[in-house]
Amino acid sequence: MSEVKGELGPEELRRLKPNKVVDARGTSCPGPLLAAKQAITEVPIGGILEVLSSDPGTKRDLPIWARKMGHVFLGVIEEPGYWRIFVKRMK
Repeated sequence: MSEVKGELGPEELRRLKPNKVVDARGTSCPGPLLAAKQAITEVPIGGILEVLSSDPGTKRDLPIWARKMGHVFLGVIEEPGYWRIFVKRMK
């Protein structure tokens, strides 16, 4: 896989093999963000974290958090009733 520089399209995202998946569906803010913060430590540098969330605020908050922490926000796939949000750990 080539070096990921930014957001990917839905088909590219669907082909990703996350190192860790966090299912935060059914929790409201800040639950999914807190779950992502904890889980990112279990992902190797250069690895992918996928967060599943039914809270609409997560698709706004997670990219902001990822960039602020120096990670790369890869994109979001909308599924029926929830979102799949992808972050590449950079440090």
